[in-house]
Amino acid sequence: MADELTLEVVDLIGSVVARYHEEYEDAAAEHALTGAQARLLGLLTLEPLPMRKLAQRLKCEPSNVTGIVDRLESRGLVERRADPADRRVKVAAATNSGREVARSLRESLGFAREPLSGLSEDERVALRDLLRRMLES
Repeated sequence: MADELTLEVVDLIGSVVARYHEEYEDAAAEHALTGAQARLLGLLTLEPLPMRKLAQRLKCEPSNVTGIVDRLESRGLVERRADPADRRVKVAAATNSGREVARSLRESLGFAREPLSGLSEDERVALRDLLRRMLES
């Protein structure tokens, strides 16, 4: 059975995640994107990915990813290209415009940024290190 402190931390993490998602959806809408489009674009700024991997990371059907990529491609934010490792496979990649929109979206997330700026650098480093440890376990 979990102790009270652990339960409180779990509740606080849940509250942070819920507020982050709410603000992320609002920020996406300001860029004329759905939340799913914004998340996919964010993933593609890290590296080009095949549709199947995108679907796995977004936890949705590959056919849904195809529609999202189609809409982002029509806006010039994403492009399809051959995978250099296997020319038979197509990957989706963020364009320069797509990377700029994703950067602007991240910068507009005040909820995530403003409370962190109130912490000292040592506190932010400690928080980062603790979150990394949690994700590694």
